[in-house]
Amino acid sequence: MTAGEVALICDMLRRRSGLTLPPEKAYLLESRLRPVVRKYGLADLSALSALVARRNPQVVADVVDAMTTNETLFFRDMKPFSMFRDLVLPALLGGRAAQRSFRILCAGASSGQEPYSLAMILAEEAARLQGWRCEIVAIDISTTALERARAGVYSQFEVQRGLPTRLLLKYFRPVGDNWQIAEELRAMVRFRDFNLLNDLAPFGRCDVIFCRNMLIYFDPATKARTLQNIARRLPADGFVFLGASETTMGLTDALVPIRTSSGVYRPQAATGPAVAAVAPSPAAPSGSSAASAA
Repeated sequence: MTAGEVALICDMLRRRSGLTLPPEKAYLLESRLRPVVRKYGLADLSALSALVARRNPQVVADVVDAMTTNETLFFRDMKPFSMFRDLVLPALLGGRAAQRSFRILCAGASSGQEPYSLAMILAEEAARLQGWRCEIVAIDISTTALERARAGVYSQFEVQRGLPTRLLLKYFRPVGDNWQIAEELRAMVRFRDFNLLNDLAPFGRCDVIFCRNMLIYFDPATKARTLQNIARRLPADGFVFLGASETTMGLTDALVPIRTSSGVYRPQAATGPAVAAVAPSPAAPSGSSAASAA
């Protein structure tokens, strides 16, 4: 590929998905786009870039899909899920007692492990949530990943990454050499093909937003715009989860970290003693879903 062809594809990726590919990682285009070249029976990557230049919608979608990082696993990093159970869920139960409902939005849901991890936590807390409407909406730009997420079928390798054996046996059934998550948990999650760079208004108010390990791929302007977009969907007492290496510092004043909770943010108006007083338990209770996830 010529430098111009590389620039063309990188510019399209930035505009369509927010993905910023630095020059030193341009080699990823060669490795990840070869399957797309083969799919369309093209001679080489230059021929593919020509189709991108002509804005062929299916080709553009396949290029974005191929370049999107879909790395995920059940209960990834564990701590955010413990925080959700120990800090956020009690706050929601107290703050939403009148309407007895709340909505969680998972951005960059990939093949579904994150929203299904949250669904398992809610299922484990069923006694406390009896009579509540708990909605999980999961969005991603990759249609291929979303197809896998809706099916809820995972390989032995995938279920071994972070998923406790107790939860595997309780919420999955064997399907050949793979495992499928229970139908009742699949029904708890609504998957949508949606670009995080677009306005999130179609999802209405979101009480909790998970947007973990996505901002690291964006340039500063796109990060700031995305965080503002997220902040507009939150009520004053909502919560945002970002990745461990991500921050709002220097990007927006609309979201501020909870002092006791790394990676958990709230709208600026929600800060104060009442928030600081809500802290997670020092250790997850025995037998809980996140406690045994590693």
